[in-house]
Amino acid sequence: MPSSSATAPLAPIPGFRRLLTGRTLSVLATCLIPTALTLAVIHATGSAADLGLVLACELIPQLVLLPIGGVLADRRPPQRVAFAADLVRGLVQLVIGVELLTGSVNIVHLSVLSVITGSAVAIGTPTVSPLVTAVVPPEARLRANSLLGTARGVALVAGPGIVGVLVVTLGVGWSFVLTSALFLVAATTLGGLKVARHERPVGHSTFMTDLAEGWQVVRSHRWFWTNLVGHGISNLTAGVLMTLGPLIAVRELGGDTSWVITYQCGMVGMLLGAYLAPRLPIPRPLVATALGGAVFALPLLTFAVPAPTAVNAAAYFVAMLGLGVLNTVWQTVMQQRFEPHTLARADSYDALLSFAARPLGLALAAPIAATTGNAAVLVVAAVLVGVSSLGLLALREVRTMGFITPEEPAPGSVAVPETADDH
Repeated sequence: MPSSSATAPLAPIPGFRRLLTGRTLSVLATCLIPTALTLAVIHATGSAADLGLVLACELIPQLVLLPIGGVLADRRPPQRVAFAADLVRGLVQLVIGVELLTGSVNIVHLSVLSVITGSAVAIGTPTVSPLVTAVVPPEARLRANSLLGTARGVALVAGPGIVGVLVVTLGVGWSFVLTSALFLVAATTLGGLKVARHERPVGHSTFMTDLAEGWQVVRSHRWFWTNLVGHGISNLTAGVLMTLGPLIAVRELGGDTSWVITYQCGMVGMLLGAYLAPRLPIPRPLVATALGGAVFALPLLTFAVPAPTAVNAAAYFVAMLGLGVLNTVWQTVMQQRFEPHTLARADSYDALLSFAARPLGLALAAPIAATTGNAAVLVVAAVLVGVSSLGLLALREVRTMGFITPEEPAPGSVAVPETADDH
């Protein structure tokens, strides 16, 4: 990637500030939901089974509807789809907050509202890349994805703490009201983006035809679907670490503090990786993403020993730094290599594997470890993520593909906005 991409000015790009603000608010609001929802169930029934039901009601629609969300974001202007998704989520959080404040919440209501929330997540998630390509020119997208990734990382770190403060000071009901307000502001911010008319190829196509075409697009790019498999395995092993890591830290490494230190070091690494991605010399982006995925084997191996907290924290820092670089570079490659009218559908399959694989890792790790021991599960997970990531380097297109430079024609070339709107 040309070095100028790291310093390409983004503020003068019409709409980017609005895009960054809207996405940051939306991600922050999303990060507030899990902790607040857990507390809402505890207030309603206090049942672990009810909590599992509510969380499943939010996750399952995401897995089912993500490809449909990709079709919608490719068929319709992505800013309108993003507006609708965040508006629905905002209204749902407001209803939950009002029910908690009035004492009328129950598990059936929470389950139904969680289904609606999960559906809105599935519809809104594939709009991110189309919005980036609609606003940001190709030569500035790596830098834009870096800023968006850094903002997302800050939201992930800050979200649980914000919920904790709100619950202590205002109560769990008001935390949902605030979450609702964040979604509603995000909806109006993203919905107000002024971008060019959403162009589609000439000719009529049905919704089902577009859905089938999305799968064909994914299958037609070997470099893409093989990376998706690698990312899915990476997310699976991340779920394993998120299950067994805290257990090992608490039982064998001195308690909660050990895991908190390790986890926070990882979050710092992820933020740093997103920040550094456009500043690093990366001539072969898919080689960089493969290496970024492979380093996640490090904390899996150190926890298998288990190593001292300082070693685990350092390993997790490196792993998450690699993930921060991977996410930023990968999004940029996708946005450069897919036609604008197919990008959301491709992105939806990327999100689908991520959404499905991590919960699977969370669910399988403890039962298997109860039979084989923690170390065996962690070592197998480390081998899986290392082999699947480095194995991508066997593909010629992975080893040779570069970023598209400003001089090259790009499938995802940005359209000229109708009007400048960056307020």
